[in-house]
Amino acid sequence: MADEQIPVLDVRGEICPYPMLKTNEALEGDHKDVVTLDVLTDHPPALSTVPPQAMKRGYEVEIDELGAGEWRMRLTKI
Repeated sequence: MADEQIPVLDVRGEICPYPMLKTNEALEGDHKDVVTLDVLTDHPPALSTVPPQAMKRGYEVEIDELGAGEWRMRLTKI
């Protein structure tokens, strides 16, 4: 699947607990049927709060640093 087809949830500029809450909302709402969702963040604590919540919902999580202080968490349904 090409990156441009993967929905993106951009939570940059949001601080905890909002990145986790918005990701949970997306996985239960608009994006509940997607296989892969990219979550963009610039808030380091989100890297330890979002993955456990996604894993509870049956997603694998891959974290990539996009640049100084920005990350992409790729959530993929298993």
